[in-house]
Amino acid sequence: MELPVVDVEGEALDEELIRSFSGQSFVDEGWMPLRRLDAVTVLAAVAVAPSPELTAHAERLLAARVEWVATETWAMRRTLLRVFSHAVAHDAANQLYEREPMLSARRVVTRSQLVVLLVAVAVLIGCLALWPRATLLVVIGGSSLAFLFAILFKYVLSMVGARYDHVERVGRRQIEQLRDEDLPVYTVLVPVFREANIVAQLIGNLGGLDYPAHKLEVLILTEEEDDETRAAVAASDPPPNFHVVVVPRGYPQTKPRACNVGLFVASGELLVIYDAEDTPEPDQLKKAVVAFRNGSRSLVCLQAALSFFNDEENALTRMFTLEYGFWFYYMLPGLEATRLPIPLGGTSNHFRTQMLRELGGWDPYNVTEDADLGIRASARGYRVGVIDSTTMEEANTSIPNFVRQRSRWIKGYMQTTLVHARRPRALIRQIGVVPFLGFVLLIAGTPVTFLAVLPSYVLVAASPFIPGELVETVVPTWAAWIMLFNFLIGNAIMVYVNMLGPFSQKRLRLVLWALLNPAYWILHSIAAYKALWQLITKPHYWEKTDHGLTAQQN
Repeated sequence: MELPVVDVEGEALDEELIRSFSGQSFVDEGWMPLRRLDAVTVLAAVAVAPSPELTAHAERLLAARVEWVATETWAMRRTLLRVFSHAVAHDAANQLYEREPMLSARRVVTRSQLVVLLVAVAVLIGCLALWPRATLLVVIGGSSLAFLFAILFKYVLSMVGARYDHVERVGRRQIEQLRDEDLPVYTVLVPVFREANIVAQLIGNLGGLDYPAHKLEVLILTEEEDDETRAAVAASDPPPNFHVVVVPRGYPQTKPRACNVGLFVASGELLVIYDAEDTPEPDQLKKAVVAFRNGSRSLVCLQAALSFFNDEENALTRMFTLEYGFWFYYMLPGLEATRLPIPLGGTSNHFRTQMLRELGGWDPYNVTEDADLGIRASARGYRVGVIDSTTMEEANTSIPNFVRQRSRWIKGYMQTTLVHARRPRALIRQIGVVPFLGFVLLIAGTPVTFLAVLPSYVLVAASPFIPGELVETVVPTWAAWIMLFNFLIGNAIMVYVNMLGPFSQKRLRLVLWALLNPAYWILHSIAAYKALWQLITKPHYWEKTDHGLTAQQN
């Protein structure tokens, strides 16, 4: 029997009745009540012909007889998002905090952490007053060793990644054997904010994905006040499976909060995040489907590699490309091979949607939400894998833009360190001693390393001009030589591992640019001090990275 068709966005609704139930359940089940027709009957809309099971379920839930009407799927989802906007905005920001407050960066420093910090500062001041030379030796020497160990850790992992190929490889034949009717629904989340200049490019790039359109939903997540970007999307005439989702106003206004709203309306069994300027390989989604099917039940996420189409635009884009080549083609496979926690990149993360919801989604108060999510997944016993597919995006062409981006990333690593250091014994029980040490060296070690760069460079540059007897009053000469050795060896190692990146991508012309890594790290150090200041003054502020600045075409 054909159902009468209505436009639920123009229907009179009993919003109090609708909000008596779970909006997420209505999205997942594909129906919603509209209003009571009489004391025993409720008018309800459904996106597809209701089964007897759905009718029985709806009537049990509503404790009434249901009279069905048909409506369009996305009209219903937009309506549900509007009706539940306050609840969705609240949950998108606070669900993780309310469920597991110790795992949320909403509180930057706990009371016990503050006490430990204040005691440590008091002890340091006391030691400086009583034993100034010995204390300086311990502090400077300890920083020097931490700098070297953090870099050696990355070197060892990159060597493991080069030797043991633990990337989830999917062959062409496996992809060709996939039948459209057997593919799962796939949700693509694209959070954008004031990106009107590149949305046409975005629609073109994602339109190239090799996936049946009726099983692919692309959700462009826009902030409520961002009318300009929505107008640009409408002017670009997107395909029918592209949908604009308006993120209700709320705090904090961050990418992970927008993604949590997208997760509310997503219907895909699998889900991936792309940035506005991304161009994934056309078969990336199908590779992920095969890899998930071949993987264990604990596999929650697959990380695709990132690279840049404007790699030779200037010195900064070259260094960016070298760094990403080392990270995605050596470090991440090394982390996977050694079963250490993998901090995700901010894009091209493919998830099992239900497992992502079980994890609580993203932490909107953590400005490097991807790295935090990778650690939380490991703590739950889930596995993060690496897939042999590449997403091309735009490398930073501007130094101020680069510093803004890196300060946010480093601040997020600081937040993630503080969050997961709240219960170190619990984390060790969950992931093990060795993975915990890996977490310390990678997540905590990265900002510490960058903070150490500028003081180290200044000391090395000034050392020829400092009288030997003055150096001797601070640290023994032998200790100064060891620290200098650590500094030089650490920088040499990073130059070497950055030279590895071009080999995996067949960009050998970039190899010698790795010699500029010490200068590149000065920018990281500046960003690290900015991150530390922002961690204190505005920890949840999202430092926006501008896109569409390149003069080159993708």
